[in-house]
Amino acid sequence: MFRRKKKSNKYHNYIILSERDSDIQHFHFSRQKLLTVAGIAVVFISIALFLSADALTGVLYKAKLKDLQANYKNLTETLVDLQTQLEDVSGQVGIIEKKDLAIRTYAGLPQIDQDVRKMGIGGTKIKNVNMDGIAPRVTSLISGIEMDVDALSRKVKLELKSYNSMFNSVRDHSDNLKIIPSIRPVQEGYLGSGYGYREDPFNGKVRFHYGLDFAVNTGTKIYSPANGKVKFAGNQGGFGKVIKIDHGNGYRTIYAHLSKIKVKRGQQLQRGELIAVSGNSGRSAGPHLHYEVHQYGAPQNPMDYFFSGYLK
Repeated sequence: MFRRKKKSNKYHNYIILSERDSDIQHFHFSRQKLLTVAGIAVVFISIALFLSADALTGVLYKAKLKDLQANYKNLTETLVDLQTQLEDVSGQVGIIEKKDLAIRTYAGLPQIDQDVRKMGIGGTKIKNVNMDGIAPRVTSLISGIEMDVDALSRKVKLELKSYNSMFNSVRDHSDNLKIIPSIRPVQEGYLGSGYGYREDPFNGKVRFHYGLDFAVNTGTKIYSPANGKVKFAGNQGGFGKVIKIDHGNGYRTIYAHLSKIKVKRGQQLQRGELIAVSGNSGRSAGPHLHYEVHQYGAPQNPMDYFFSGYLK
């Protein structure tokens, strides 16, 4: 006896009821048709989600870009300000280097070699930073600042080492400093002619000028720049009225074109003591003080000995 197999219904029946009327609608779909409709719905939903996500990503990207641009501008301004501050500090270090030259002269220490002073010593260890993806201008500013910091660090370390050696020398030879001509002989006026070659004001020929000319009015008080003993006080040819002081350890100073001499030969002097009054005596183109510094007979640049400030 054979049984007849019951055919399976390949259709799915769906009944839709409306609340507003009593109509009943009946739908039936095949499984294949249902899968097709579902697939199409998934595709449309996916497209809608993709477009929404793309639009949202665009909005977020623009907001992020705006924020990055603002941060980049602030970072650039900060780096520029930092670079300016480093330049100011470097200028201050330059002033310290000039004072270092003077103090080394007083302490009897040799001057630091210019190549060594330029390069400095030591330096600072700068951590390597990955700059991939950083804007070229920012990268350039950062690199410049790194080099400035390294150079400044080297100079500062050199000055610290120099000051340590000078401190020890000054401490051990403090009495010798009293005889080094380290203050300006006049407290006013400005520098008319410096140490070195210049044109002679009378004949125009180039001659070596062995001192400094302070342009001051007649009657300006002149003071001894260090302890010493008057070796000469009187007239000397084209220098007019002249004073020469022996300070010891080979140091001598000369003061020319004076109007009045306030000291006598053989007189002992203390630093800051009044010795003369400026004038226009001798071969002079106008009222001024001619001032020279010698060490063991060799002329020195007086500018290297001024400790109490710079010339106007």
